[in-house]
Amino acid sequence: MTPSELKKMITDYMENGFLDNIIDMFKHDKSLYLLIGELMTDERVRVRLGISALVETLKKEDPENLLMAVPNILPLLGNPEPVIRGDAAYMLGIIGHEDAIPSLKEAINDENEDVRLIVKEAIEDIRGVYP
Repeated sequence: MTPSELKKMITDYMENGFLDNIIDMFKHDKSLYLLIGELMTDERVRVRLGISALVETLKKEDPENLLMAVPNILPLLGNPEPVIRGDAAYMLGIIGHEDAIPSLKEAINDENEDVRLIVKEAIEDIRGVYP
């Protein structure tokens, strides 16, 4: 299966509410963590909400491997769409790794007020994990 076919399968599963199946896929194929950033840019709201639920679940069940997603989420802080920038900050806050703080600090002055608030909360969440 090509990466684009795999991404389409995951997003279609997510849109149809098969979160448990996707969680199992991630637990069995650690390379899928590298796709989280790309998956977050899907235009379907259900998919983006599903990715949030996926990250929240994996934070509890597989936090070490979830860290592999951070380098692919960080560039989304510069995405032209404020929803994606906000989602990226939110995900980084959930993951809670201190390596995200410098990039989040750069985004603290985002042009969008909602994004600025989410960035600030993400930094606070991470610092709560890593004082």
